[in-house]
Amino acid sequence: MTLRLGVNIDHVATVRNARGTAYPDPVRAALIAADAGADGITAHLREDRRHITDDDIARLAAELTIPLNLEMAATDEMLAIALRHRPHAACIVPEKREERTTEGGIDAAGLHNRLAPMVRELGAARVRVSLFIEPDPRQIEAAIRLAVPVVELHTGRYAELTGEEQATELRRLADAAALAAKNGLEVHAGHGLTVANVAPVAAIPQVRELNIGHALIADALFIGLGEAVRAMRAVMDAAR
Repeated sequence: MTLRLGVNIDHVATVRNARGTAYPDPVRAALIAADAGADGITAHLREDRRHITDDDIARLAAELTIPLNLEMAATDEMLAIALRHRPHAACIVPEKREERTTEGGIDAAGLHNRLAPMVRELGAARVRVSLFIEPDPRQIEAAIRLAVPVVELHTGRYAELTGEEQATELRRLADAAALAAKNGLEVHAGHGLTVANVAPVAAIPQVRELNIGHALIADALFIGLGEAVRAMRAVMDAAR
């Protein structure tokens, strides 16, 4: 089964916003990524708008010919934005103002009562809901109870570890993917993945999609975004 690549364009907007200019344009980056073989585009509209903006989301929704995955906090504001633009998918993630990047998965078990009505409203609007969670059976069981179609497993800990500790975390990811798929959930994964560490995660048979951003934008500084996407795609395909 072909493994899909979702390209996160947040940090194109980070570079743009650092100078307060109109460039580099994250929508242009999304179109380049699509032309290079990306299967979807991911953008995280944070509450503080530190990178992606409301205008970016509107333009992406209007101009993309491949699926848009909106990463969003579990807030009323973000729910309203998602319902207005109706992206292909909405991935609900935890969010803290002081963090540099998303530090872990959302507590789907602890936030069940908050998440349940959001999941229902998004689903009714035909937005495919996913939850960004830790590879933990308790969180997968919570996702099953919430009746989401997709979970995205947080690979940040795997990406930060080395040696036997990394191998242990990889087994944890594989076990979580197997449990989720066995219970009818589509499995995605992402965070901290690079061309150097992506292959073992890409080889997990139940994983259907990887969402990757920072490493691709970093590589693009040296080889261009199109080539960075093609290089990642090649490693993922070889692992499969």
